Amino acid sequence: MAAGAAVALALWLLLPAVGVGEAGPPPIQDGEFTFLLPAGRKQCFYQSAPANASLETEYQVIGGAGLDVDFTLESPQGVLLVSESRKTDGVHTVEPTEAGDYRLCFDNSFSAISEKLVFFELIFDSFQDEEEAEGWAEAVEPEEMLDVKMEDIKESMETVRARLERSIQMLTLLRAFEARDRNLQEDNLERVNFWSAANVAVLLLVAILQVCTLKRFFQDKRPVPT
Repeated sequence: MAAGAAVALALWLLLPAVGVGEAGPPPIQDGEFTFLLPAGRKQCFYQSAPANASLETEYQVIGGAGLDVDFTLESPQGVLLVSESRKTDGVHTVEPTEAGDYRLCFDNSFSAISEKLVFFELIFDSFQDEEEAEGWAEAVEPEEMLDVKMEDIKESMETVRARLERSIQMLTLLRAFEARDRNLQEDNLERVNFWSAANVAVLLLVAILQVCTLKRFFQDKRPVPT
């Protein structure tokens, strides 16, 4: 059983090079991006999407005062799908998608002095992958080659692939959370250092004033000449 599964995996890896699934456009890859949004500015991004697919958008503000931003998502036809105000993070799914360019906008116009560091990720789930999986299953269908059920192998491999993709997405989000927490800690450290230095300066100033005051008291007590 293990040897048959290994043979099926090898065939599945080799079949795309032979020509299975060459028809049709290549699948759109998932992507992630981190950018700096200046104060009082709005920045938009456009992402092409195929028809009848699933688009998942995740964003998070990982730096800047308040850790918030306005977010909008529009369809290729200009229909407003998502509108959020002063949010730290968000996850939105569009299913099924329309063929065209989706517009994602991040708005920091409400902030006059604070810039924001924003991370967002786009995840596509196309039905084209399922059709390709059916194609390789039919290509290795003869029972004399394998002594296992191809459907079981296909389901197992699809389950593993889905779990691996989800693991990658979770790791990416964890990196974003870690970056946000690190920025918060660095900001807090700068504030603590600043106010600690200010307190030390005030203490030194008070100590100098006290010494000068005491010296003045002793200098004023001179003996009266007779």
